[in-house]
Order: sequence, then C-alpha cells, then structure tokens
Amino acid sequence: MTVDTATIERAPAQFDTQQQTLARWRGFEATTFLYPSGVAGLRLRNAVGHMDLLPFHGQQIWDAHFHGRQLTMRSMFDAPVATRDYLGNYGGFFLHCGATAMGNPGPDDTHPLHGELPNSPYDRAALILGSDEHGAFMGLEGSYRHTIAFSANYTMTPHLRLHEDSGRIELNVTIRNLKRSPMELMYLAHINFRPADGARLVDTIRNDDISLRTTLPSVFAPNPAHAALIEELSDDIDAHRHVQPGRAIDPELVMGISAQADSNGWAHAMQVHPDGHADLVSHRPGELPLGVRWMTRTADQDALGLVLPATAGADGYAAEKAKGNVVEVPAGEAFVCHLRFGALRPDEAETLKRSIDGMTAR
Repeated sequence: MTVDTATIERAPAQFDTQQQTLARWRGFEATTFLYPSGVAGLRLRNAVGHMDLLPFHGQQIWDAHFHGRQLTMRSMFDAPVATRDYLGNYGGFFLHCGATAMGNPGPDDTHPLHGELPNSPYDRAALILGSDEHGAFMGLEGSYRHTIAFSANYTMTPHLRLHEDSGRIELNVTIRNLKRSPMELMYLAHINFRPADGARLVDTIRNDDISLRTTLPSVFAPNPAHAALIEELSDDIDAHRHVQPGRAIDPELVMGISAQADSNGWAHAMQVHPDGHADLVSHRPGELPLGVRWMTRTADQDALGLVLPATAGADGYAAEKAKGNVVEVPAGEAFVCHLRFGALRPDEAETLKRSIDGMTAR
C-alpha cells in the first residue's frame, strides 16, 4: 500500500532552458529543463544516479545513468527531437510502443513503425513522491488520450517509480478502452541498453523458446556478414548470449522470445558485465507473454534490447493478428502490465543469477 504520496502537476509552459529545481525530498532531487529542440525534460536523481524523462513526449526515458555508468544505447541523436516520426527521434533508453498496432509494418499494414505511442503528446504529467513497501520513491505519471473517429478511443497512463539507493526502475502501464465496443491492442516496452564487451546474457528464456528472424525488413539491404551471423546462430542460438568484442551486428539481430516466470510470476533477464554489474529487465509473462530480443552494433548505433516484453511479436499488425497475438480489451475495461528494469550492483546481480540458474535448464 502506498502512503505519504504527493503529486506536483506540471504544464509545458513551466519548463525553461535553464535547469530549475522542482523538488528535493528524502535524498531525491527533481529538476526541469528544455532541450534545444523545445522538448521538455525532467531529471530525477537519487543517491546512485539519475534518469532524464520526457514528460510530454511519449513519457520516454531519454537517458539513464546509474552506478557510475550510462545504461542508454549509443545512437545518432544527442538530444530528443520534437517529432512524431519513430526513426526521427530514435535514441532513448525506454519507449512505449503500440497501442493500436506495433512492430515493423508488413505489406498489408498501414500503421507507423511501432505505432502511435513512442512520441505521443501527453495531456498531463506530474512528479510523484511517496513511499511503498520498497521505501521512499520519486517518479512520474501522466496520461495521453488517443481518439480516432470510428476507430480508437483510449487513455494511456504510465506510472514510473525510482526508489532511494536503487538503479532499478518500476513501471506500471494502464491502457483503458473508452469505446463502447472492444478495442484491439498491441503493446511493447522498448528498453535500449548499451552492450558491454565481454558481457554474458543470463535469463529465464529456454533456447527452444527463441525464434530467430532470418530475414531483414525491406528498409535494410542484405549483406554477407549478416547472413553469416544468422547461419552461425541458426546452428547455435546460445552463442548470442556472449557479447563478443569487435563483432559487428549490422544492421540488426531480432529474436522472438517467451520467458519462464518464477514462483512470484516474474521473468528475468540480465546483461552481466565483466565487473559483475548488470543490466536488468523483469516482467510478468502473464501480462506480456511474448517479447523481442534485439541487437545492433554498428559505427552509428550500439544497442541491446535485452528483452522487449510485449503482447505480440514485432512483425506488424496483420502478421500478429493472423497468429492470434492481438489482445482484445472489452468496452470500458483496461489492459495493465508491470515492469522492472535498470541497473544492478554486483551483489544484486549475483543473487538474481543464482535464482535464474536454479529455475532454468536449457
């Protein structure tokens, strides 16, 4: 049960190019600012790091630094861009994808890449402060309403928390159907870590539950190096769990996955760094039964989608609909999911690794 909760509402006009302190509380600090593009930013800092959020622009986490390192992928973007185009602003640490469709559009699709949520304009954003069973927290909540006549009418309301002395982020998502008829829904949580040379991927995903995409979307040209990588992993899918220094992944590697849950209903995946620190994604397969593992390592982008928990695969609406992977939300009801992701200290990573090793046999 949450107690001692406070909410500080903000409007876009209250953000300025100069950083302004919004709140200091229990070792946390929240500051507001504007990027050169005019996109509003909110930095939340605790004792072990900080993250930069975009309160009115998709409620993305643009960047995250915890335990002395940057978690976020390396991209071609120095700062967020004020656009609705997915690839015109692709460099953030976390993006919501969906909700009327998501994934790579196929030949029979008309939806944009990963749907309307990634860069959606939020109607409301608020800093939240409070405490729960894990201790004091500072976070962000907000809402975005998407209404298209004869088609869709829903609200998206994320609720994000950062606890004291922790690099782990908690996120709850509620998508409520406001129509008087059922809503088709697809959702994916796009979490983009920076790969660490020599790291090992440790997870609750059996090799038999990994499906390797052997073709590239039409926007990419085939190349011999990519074909050789696909051939290698087709013979030994476990090889992808070692982040090999100097091995290019160009343009991308995509795998569909389904993960095993522990006795508490959570599935886990880590990128364990050579020094023992780790990156983490935990989700509930009962809410997000499928997912994607995505990697790219080129001169311009370096990213690891350790696990992108989802309701469907990433092949676009028509293909996923044919597979039976499009969720139906009844009139007036809501889809809800919960995520935990971020950075772990070596002791935290070792404890979770022992738990994963105890439940997973490949």
